[in-house]
Amino acid sequence: MEISGWGRYPRGCSRVVRPERMKEAVPPLEGQMIARGQGRSYGNAAMSADGSVMLTERLNRFLDFDAQSGVLRAEAGSTIAEILEAFVPRGWFPSVTPGTKFVSLGGCLAADVHGKNHHRVGTFGNHVTEIELVLADGQRKRCAPEKDGQLFWATVGGMGLTGIITEVSLRLIPIETAGVVGQHHPARNLEESLELLEEREFDDEYTVAWLDCLARGESFGRSILMRGHHAKVSDLPSGRKNPLALETPPSRNIPVDFPSWLLKPWSVSLFNRFFYFAQRKKREPFVTSSEKFFYPLDRLGNWNRMYGRRGFVQYQCVMPSGQARPGLRLLLEELARSGRASFLTVLKRFGAEGRGLLSFPTEGYTLTLDLPVTDPGLFPFLDRLDEIVLDHGGRIYLAKDTRVKAATFRAMYPRFAEWQGIKAAIDRSNCFSSDLARLLAIGVPA
Repeated sequence: MEISGWGRYPRGCSRVVRPERMKEAVPPLEGQMIARGQGRSYGNAAMSADGSVMLTERLNRFLDFDAQSGVLRAEAGSTIAEILEAFVPRGWFPSVTPGTKFVSLGGCLAADVHGKNHHRVGTFGNHVTEIELVLADGQRKRCAPEKDGQLFWATVGGMGLTGIITEVSLRLIPIETAGVVGQHHPARNLEESLELLEEREFDDEYTVAWLDCLARGESFGRSILMRGHHAKVSDLPSGRKNPLALETPPSRNIPVDFPSWLLKPWSVSLFNRFFYFAQRKKREPFVTSSEKFFYPLDRLGNWNRMYGRRGFVQYQCVMPSGQARPGLRLLLEELARSGRASFLTVLKRFGAEGRGLLSFPTEGYTLTLDLPVTDPGLFPFLDRLDEIVLDHGGRIYLAKDTRVKAATFRAMYPRFAEWQGIKAAIDRSNCFSSDLARLLAIGVPA
């Protein structure tokens, strides 16, 4: 069947298998395989033109929950959405969630996803207590940070290349309500945007900044800092009958691909101007639903179709704090010179570097750009962004990538050789591979 990542670029045909029970989740007798959850990585990390793709969507059973520790053990095809539906009414929430709830636990672990609270609690892998992994020889192996830790941390952020993740034990956090107390703060330029993210006065449990990538002059890099924390019962309006009831706002679906002219710089600039001045008014704390705060785009079904039939790439990088100011300025200036516009530009502050050998986050700032695939010049432009990121000690996110050069990847990820050694020891025939892995020449050394 034809499959793609969430960016809808590239597309390709793969032979797929879909196990109904966990005992059927086994490696192929010959050839290569990659597991695929909900297909929400943006590029070709869960594609394999030369092998097979295992769809894990049916492997989504909850296996055990310890209400004392808050640890949920579930099959790896279970999604954040299913956890929210089952556990928010019971007073529990995932410790870390990305910007979509339609992502599997196996995918979260393989990409070692981060959320708006990374500056406080780190990545998804920090809150996983144990996993089960099916190795290339068919062995089912349980590992944890304190048991077979090398394999565990090679799998956290390892993009599914160490084996088939079949179970994940994840620590949930207690909450009093399903609501979030949010607050917005406008920043007039890039310098002020970074200062707001650093200031303790504006810190919160969750923080993220929407950035206007097309503002010029004194407004270059202006943004809206959005912060929030889980609401307590005392924060809710009086008379709320069930504070843990999940609000499910009506969703809308995009049925067709948008025309390419719709997301041109002039239209994005108009939207950015409207959004900036509308959101800057929300300076007082307000109560909103967790759905609206954490997953605003999930309310718009197939929102990736806004970028047209050619699809789009999401470019995400991180730069260390000491290099972030000049590096981010150079990236945004390069974007302006290119005449391109990112419809959604996000700036976040990261905390300490994760323990996963190929985990993306490191202490500093991460910038995300959404760029439609419109012309052959896009990829040379992204190569220039790679050079800026590398010159400033940063790296790009493999879960969003589909085109970085192998040498650039190795320079950005200094622990790759250590990871490669573990991979070679447990998967001598390079059974687990993907189109992304082949692009980056990841596998068993020749």
